Amino acid sequence: MSHVKFATRDGTPWIPQYIVAIDAEKCIGCGRCYKVCAQSVLRLMGVNDEGELVDPFDDDEEVERKIMTIDAAGKCIGCNACIRVCGPRCQTYAPAEAA
Repeated sequence: MSHVKFATRDGTPWIPQYIVAIDAEKCIGCGRCYKVCAQSVLRLMGVNDEGELVDPFDDDEEVERKIMTIDAAGKCIGCNACIRVCGPRCQTYAPAEAA
């Protein structure tokens, strides 16, 4: 099993780690990861009293708390900026498999 490998500008080997999951129990919905993601991978969602994901900005929905979700995993470039700002460390990453 081989992973996709790249190199930095100075030639140092680098294997990007792509976001694959966010632990909803650990996420506090602070939005820091959303703010640093230049690729629009993440989306803030609300959780209602039934545990369903809802639009947090919909006035008709009663939101118990907010959490971050992965909206466009395919846009992730593996930079890991999001985990560097995540206090609860609720994200999971994995390298891409080489074709």
